[in-house]
Amino acid sequence: MDDLFGGAAPYYARHRADHGDAAIDRLAAAFGARATVLDLGCGPGTVAIPLSEQVEGVLAVDPAEEMLAEGRKLGAGRANIRWLAGDSTTLRELPGFGHVVMGRSFHWMDRRTVLADLDDLLPPDGIVALVGPTRDHENLPWEPVTRRVREEFGVNGLTARDSFQASGKHHDEVLADSPFGDLEAEVFTWRRDRDQGDVIGLQLSYSYSAPARLGERKDAFVGALRAALTAANPSGRWVEEVRTQVLLARRP
Repeated sequence: MDDLFGGAAPYYARHRADHGDAAIDRLAAAFGARATVLDLGCGPGTVAIPLSEQVEGVLAVDPAEEMLAEGRKLGAGRANIRWLAGDSTTLRELPGFGHVVMGRSFHWMDRRTVLADLDDLLPPDGIVALVGPTRDHENLPWEPVTRRVREEFGVNGLTARDSFQASGKHHDEVLADSPFGDLEAEVFTWRRDRDQGDVIGLQLSYSYSAPARLGERKDAFVGALRAALTAANPSGRWVEEVRTQVLLARRP
């Protein structure tokens, strides 16, 4: 899975739901205006870019150069963001930071090892923050249709070694059994309109159906998606109920 999100960066930046202003405000309030924050697994800057408006600096770290390039483009002019190649195994090589945030990336990591490393690296008041979907299953109205097409193309899922699916442990359970066992959670909800192109682009943003994984079948996949979505919903319009959780983990 070296090319986990190959070709997905522009689709990720355009079609993945952001976390919403309220969630970013909550993170910024917890970190403080003078903070330097590590965004680990930053992707195209979904957290790093809006957060940079409210903190002193952000280290935006991702292993995929495509994601970093997209982030640099979208965050052009944000002088307090440093875009750096790296991952959870290179934490000790990074410049210093006071807090860390992960948005939809923690599940790809060896979570317990990462938390042990962060216990060494973060100051006493350092926060480990996760931002993303809640424990509840995401109820995406188009998912029964898109899942069926993904199954037809054999690209319906990848499981990380230490994910919930593999280990049975949710993120909050792993955090509660770590040095950062003092947990505080808040959930923010809003609605987002999606059109058919948006739903198709979203499929191309996922690791399991990224363009690099589809290869020469990408056009056929997109065509099959378009036909199935049109048959299921000729209007081409959906409403997504977005639920974002901010989970703040501190040392007791």
